Amino acid sequence: MSGGDTFSFDTSWGARYAPEGSRFRLWAPSAGSVELALAEVDSNEPDRYHPLARADDGWWEAVATDVEPGMSYGFRIDGETLVADPAARAQAGDVHWMSRLVDPNAHQWSVPDWQGRPWHECVFYELHVGTFTEEGTFDAIIPKLDYLRDVGVTAIELLPVAQFGGQRGWGYDGVLLYCPHQFYGGPEGLKRLVDAAHQRGLMVFLDVVYNHFGPDGNYIPAYVPEFFHEEISTPWGAAIAYDEKPVRDFMIENALYWLTEYRIDGLRLDAIDSIKDTTDTPLVKELAERVREQFVDRHVHITTEDDRNITWHIERGADGSVPLVSGEWNDDFHHTAHVLATHEQEGYYSDYDPANTEQMARSLATGFVFQGQMSHHRDRKVGNPSGHLPPTAFVNFIQNHDQIGNRAFGDRLRSLSSARIYDCVQAILLLSPQIPLMFQGDEFGDCNSFCFFTDFDGELASAVSLGRRKEFRKFAAFEDAEAADVFPDPNSERTFEISRIDWELVVRPIQRRRLQVTTKLLAQRREVLMPLLEGVGGGCGRAFADGRCFVVSWELRPGRVYHLFANLSDSVWTLPEGLRLEEVAQADLVYANHKTAHESLGAGTLPGMTVLFALSDGQLFPGVR
Repeated sequence: MSGGDTFSFDTSWGARYAPEGSRFRLWAPSAGSVELALAEVDSNEPDRYHPLARADDGWWEAVATDVEPGMSYGFRIDGETLVADPAARAQAGDVHWMSRLVDPNAHQWSVPDWQGRPWHECVFYELHVGTFTEEGTFDAIIPKLDYLRDVGVTAIELLPVAQFGGQRGWGYDGVLLYCPHQFYGGPEGLKRLVDAAHQRGLMVFLDVVYNHFGPDGNYIPAYVPEFFHEEISTPWGAAIAYDEKPVRDFMIENALYWLTEYRIDGLRLDAIDSIKDTTDTPLVKELAERVREQFVDRHVHITTEDDRNITWHIERGADGSVPLVSGEWNDDFHHTAHVLATHEQEGYYSDYDPANTEQMARSLATGFVFQGQMSHHRDRKVGNPSGHLPPTAFVNFIQNHDQIGNRAFGDRLRSLSSARIYDCVQAILLLSPQIPLMFQGDEFGDCNSFCFFTDFDGELASAVSLGRRKEFRKFAAFEDAEAADVFPDPNSERTFEISRIDWELVVRPIQRRRLQVTTKLLAQRREVLMPLLEGVGGGCGRAFADGRCFVVSWELRPGRVYHLFANLSDSVWTLPEGLRLEEVAQADLVYANHKTAHESLGAGTLPGMTVLFALSDGQLFPGVR
């Protein structure tokens, strides 16, 4: 990292600009020759070439003094194939053309001493740069930051921004993993966004993909076949060869690069269960250790997605510290909330009970629903015990990009459920001690579709469109033939356009009311719950379920117990014997979505569709386990 108020990261791969001479490096053990191709700022064609010298370990390197920021460059392999720098910081065109040389120290940070925020203060707002605003750029997000801060968001989480094929897409098909997408605003735009967020006390997280490259524009296999294991398959093709040190460094340095050069506050590692690492040390472990070693003077966080319900990566140290990963995305909580709200039981939802809240209560009290139990959908036992972990080891959500966009028509929970049940599950999400995540528009109850969309050409475009149709044929959404006529084609620009947030909705009374409730919930989280979450220990949750009603208690501090009472049925719930009713009335009310709920609870009942949080000096329900 550079000194002063500028920040840069020295990568093993690619270009390192310096006025006295810029270094260019590429690992290509099978190449017979590698040349640096250069073009002037206003030119579209290379006008000169510099040979790279080969080292014994497969690296090629050259130092060029006739370059300046803004120039286009690339690598010519064996005198024929011209490719972009796989570690390019910027592109001169799309993924099929040359890269653009960048001075990483050009941006002058307005908050150079930003130290981040502690993990327990995270309130995530997941957004897709291209659909969050009409313009679909990093800069267009900046005017919305005050709004998000005022709602109570503390961290925006960007879906992947690494350069992918075409102009529009979710970002999970990135091929130039160091390069912010040029149509979003490139490296300059991303730095302006991060800087503006830090000015407002907001963290910025970035979703990164280390399990595969996208299908459009990934030329690495053609000139570095050693980068992949063709004999090992993933859902997206050949596995990345993490047993090759240059390959491993490429990905680990990518994480350090975002955190250093862009001052990103945290990373979400996508689908780590699909990283096929053949070494003895999992990539995630080494990556997280490197992050912890390098960033000791500011708050930096890592989250993961993994459908195995494993826990080794989110374990806490003896002092409660985070040695590796800060939090795991908890699909189990989402699934049980979705089923309780919609009664759907297709696909993986078949493992969850719409008539009983026991699974939700277990997840809130102890982490995962599946902690070694049999999953009938997957036909195997799933998960590890997680009750010993603190609730802050889990990131909970009732919606995210996957759970909306991977539905046939991109429909959101608010359009699939009643307003009353949505009110309840949102309150449970935002006021429970797990780390909450909202998807863009959740704060005002957006009902518009967020669909899966791409921007491919030719056979690839046809294959993606056909594949999506085949994927959903067995679901109820296609129970009649006419449904296929309105199925959103992923490659249609219209599918992208209808996935944009309609900000005019926020002025409508229903949406304004939902936004008001969200803001109130997050204010209570900030004022009451957050101070209790710092240093919270594991094994603090207990739960009791009775049909569609449940109680969860967390001892967040010695003698300070936080309680959730929920009735997700339409009928009045008469609480079971053993509850200290006289103490319920004396507990400090944190939130209730019905004004008479606290009084009713003290009398031993809870109205239908009611959620109540309270704080007391002891267990109100000693029998809860």
